[in-house]
Formats: sequence, C-alpha cells, structure tokens
Amino acid sequence: MRDFSYARPTSRAEAIALAGMPDTMVLAGGTEFLNWARIGIVEPARIVDISRIPGIEGVEALAGGVRIGALTKLNDAAQHPLIRASYPVLSEAILKSASAQIRNLATVGGNPLQRVRCPYFRADEPTPCNKRVPGSGCAALHGFNEKHAIFGWTKDCVAVHPADPLVALAALDAVFTTDGKDGGRRIPARNFNALPKEDPTAHSVLRHGELIVGIEIGGAAPKSAYLKIRERESYEFATVSAAVALDLDGDVIQRARVALGSVAMRPWRLEETERRLAGRRLGSPAIGAAVDAGFADARPLSSNAYKIKLARNAALRTIELAAMA
Repeated sequence: MRDFSYARPTSRAEAIALAGMPDTMVLAGGTEFLNWARIGIVEPARIVDISRIPGIEGVEALAGGVRIGALTKLNDAAQHPLIRASYPVLSEAILKSASAQIRNLATVGGNPLQRVRCPYFRADEPTPCNKRVPGSGCAALHGFNEKHAIFGWTKDCVAVHPADPLVALAALDAVFTTDGKDGGRRIPARNFNALPKEDPTAHSVLRHGELIVGIEIGGAAPKSAYLKIRERESYEFATVSAAVALDLDGDVIQRARVALGSVAMRPWRLEETERRLAGRRLGSPAIGAAVDAGFADARPLSSNAYKIKLARNAALRTIELAAMA
C-alpha cells in the first residue's frame, strides 16, 4: 500500500476544501477501502474522513416525503419507523445488503459509491479492464461474464453495479443532494451511475470533491417490495434483484415503478413495462405481457442469457409482492 495522509474535518466547508485537493479520496464508513487499497484499485495520497461532520445524519420528514442524511448508517435507515412504514422497499433492500456488522458502519451515502464486483476489475494481478486501467479493454466481454450486464453494456464495459439500496431508491424516484466547491446538485438515483456509453471508466457521475449530503424521497410508497436473488441467502451480492412501487386503485394499477439490479451499470428502470402496467388489473395476463415488453432491449453476453428469464420472473414476482404489501 502507498503511504497517505489522513484528515478528519469537522465541518462541511472544511471537508469540501480538503476533498477537492488532487489525488484525494473521501471516506464515510470506509468498509471497502482496505480491500481496494490491498489490490491497488485505489492509491490515494490523501484520505478525508467525513464521518464526524455534524448535520448530515438522520432521517427527517419533509412535506410530502423524507430526507435521509448521507452519513446515516444503513441499519439506522432501514429500521427507522418512517422508512419501514412508508418505504418498505428501501428497508428491505438495505436489510438484504451485506452483513449486520457492515450495515452498522456503512452509510446510505457511501453505499452507492461501491465499485463493480467484476472479477477482472478486482483481480490481484491487473487484467484488461477500462475501469481499472482506462484504455486497456474489457476482459469480461469474451471472458467470465455470467454475472454481468444484459442492459446498457458496450464492448468497453459489461460490468454491473452491486448496490441493493440504490435499486430501491431508483424505483422510488429518489434524488441525491450534493455539495461541492461549485455548489450542490440534485442527481436522480436512477442516473447516479455512469453507463459505459457515457464513460466506461467511471463508476458514478459524482465529481471529484463533490460530497453526497442527503437523499430525498417523495410521496410514501407503502405498496412496494424488494426481491434479491443470489446464490446463497447471506452475505452475497445479487445475481438479479427487483424493486417495485405501485399506486393502486383497488386491484387496478394506476402507476408502477419497476427497477432491476445487477443487470446493468446502473439500476435499470423497465419504462415500457411501467407504461403498459398503468390501468391493468392485478392478476391479469396483461401483467406478464407488460413485463415481457420491458426486456425488448435486453442483450445477453456469451454466458448470461439465463439472466433475462431470471430478471423477468423476478420483476413479475416483485409486482405480486408489492401488491400484497
């Protein structure tokens, strides 16, 4: 590991000034930093620990929604009465991510900043990977790619983003609020990650020195659910996941939001499915046809065609679970 300097600012202004310095990395919970540093994914000259900054932690009600401070621990957010009652999909997604010990340390603002789980990106010895070494190619394109993307990939990157809460946040139309030396932004959760066609080297659209300070979610979504399909029940990343939020009038769907996880470099909203679900009665054969329509643009790689059927069934089952919530 490379030697680095360490700073623990106590104000947002101080943190922003330090985070904007060259070759600097920001930590909140820091649950992945040692893994990254050990294999050389990151080698920062400076670490800025923002975990002690006041005012950006906790859950508070807003007019018609909720705000979650970026430094709120995952477990604290998942167990908060307001989140459990109004946004069960988010509580479920958090509780199905990582272990309880990690959730007690990791933050809601840090979780979406995970790096991809592609074995070529995380190899002890560097292999062609544009996210690891820009311009080196993508070994997974014709290599081990059974866990990789079926949407939004290019020949430059076929990785998927691993975060669970981010999928739920995308289905809830949540917005990340940020702060930085040039002011703050509002970034929709569904667009927080960069697709390969936008930048195959990037993991997110966050700029250097820009800090996530909160997450805002609109109106309550009690009819919502999260389903995570994985090879083992505990401590495993999703092969496919689905988050659904429904607005119902009796048994008729007025509005549906359907997001898939581990199928692309960002949570993938099935927009055509959502459009076709509006006005459909629960249990109708039209529900399955609407879900199928969302996969018109799915493109399997050499070893992951199974993910199309798996993701389709996950979306359909999660719609059922949300309706029963």
